[in-house]
Amino acid sequence: MFSIKQKAAGFTLIIVLSAFCLSFCSQSAPEIIHGSLELVYYENGGRPVERFTFFILPHDNDGIEDLEDLWLYHDWEGLSWHLTGKDWIKETAGGDIWIGSRSISMEDSSSLPRGQFRAVLADKGGNRTERLFTFDAPSIHFAERVKTNAASDGSRGSLPAGDRPFPHLTISANRYRIESGFPEQNLLVYDNEGNYLSTVIPSSLEGYLSELGLPSQATSLALWARDQARSVSAFTDIVPLHD
Repeated sequence: MFSIKQKAAGFTLIIVLSAFCLSFCSQSAPEIIHGSLELVYYENGGRPVERFTFFILPHDNDGIEDLEDLWLYHDWEGLSWHLTGKDWIKETAGGDIWIGSRSISMEDSSSLPRGQFRAVLADKGGNRTERLFTFDAPSIHFAERVKTNAASDGSRGSLPAGDRPFPHLTISANRYRIESGFPEQNLLVYDNEGNYLSTVIPSSLEGYLSELGLPSQATSLALWARDQARSVSAFTDIVPLHD
């Protein structure tokens, strides 16, 4: 038979455990405030492949650390991609933390589906929420770029065939040249070990490297050409600053 002291101790323990659960075992489901899908074409040595950049802006009363799983579904095609807290990327924009991935792709590197997608977010307590997205970015056929004799400024000429050539970045004789049919051009800067340093928006499609204000550690660049209105962009292979 329990004594009054034992019963009181047991009652106190129940209260403490209940308070702990109220603090750390919230039953409220997380929310997906906003979502973003962008189609990115990677040059891939002349054989462009598609990747989705997929991010959501989540909200959870217990903090972002309470989030555990994020899925992206294309129900019509029966496709799904799964991210966990260990492998999603965190991006901060305007004080908000977005989570997602820049490498959503098909296993066989074929074109990604368009249409309706469904994002599902789950926290550590098993609470879930979902949100639908419609994504209809155009498929672009990139024509093979045909090499010709070098231009007078040292850059490589080209003869496009088909829809359009893939955006191209040439660096030679301390000059750069951008060939792109996209409205926005960004130059991503990398160091000797391939670490990303910064992004530079060039004021013109060609000029001297010294005009870009590159950091001293910079050893290579890549062109990221974008059409934000159509949620599509193209990412070139990395080009060294010096031969």
